[in-house]
Amino acid sequence: MFHSIIHRSSTIVLDDIKVRLIEAQDAEQITAYYQRNRHFLAPWEPLRHEAFFSLAGWQQRLEQIATLHRHEMAFYFVIEHRVTGDIIGVINFSNLVKSPFYACHVGYSLDQYHQGQAVMRRALTAVTEWIFIDKHFHRIMAAYMPHNNKSGSVLTAVGFEQEGLAKDYLLINGQWQDHILTSLVNPNWSLPIS
Repeated sequence: MFHSIIHRSSTIVLDDIKVRLIEAQDAEQITAYYQRNRHFLAPWEPLRHEAFFSLAGWQQRLEQIATLHRHEMAFYFVIEHRVTGDIIGVINFSNLVKSPFYACHVGYSLDQYHQGQAVMRRALTAVTEWIFIDKHFHRIMAAYMPHNNKSGSVLTAVGFEQEGLAKDYLLINGQWQDHILTSLVNPNWSLPIS
């Protein structure tokens, strides 16, 4: 795994990108990210209300995310380009369950202009190591639509293994879509020290 990870921190530096937990001051940048990629991401995401693409909507959402972070109920990361400072992607961990499951789900998206540069593979590898080591999770689950070859390739490259096919799994872009279910298991998991 990457040695440039800063453990016991929510910021990970990897050459040309920085991966960190989203903060309140990111409202304008994250709004710009979703506005810029609105049509590009639409086939892969749920239908979004207009507020999702507005600054006011993100200011409110970031308050909710801050609460989730404080209680360790979710972790919402942004991928930041280290030269421009732009947010170019997101990775979020949700449905975090501790004992006896120690598992969560991961979802992600990447700016249309940064596809094919191994950005998501590098960022996802780093944050999965973070959640395994710093947060003591045993399993991370991810699902992707069978025709989303890019997402399938990213997950395979990071080490996720296919576990099955779920029919009509998620309501994506207004249609129920089948999803391939995958997981990544922490091979070095040990019971967290309280």
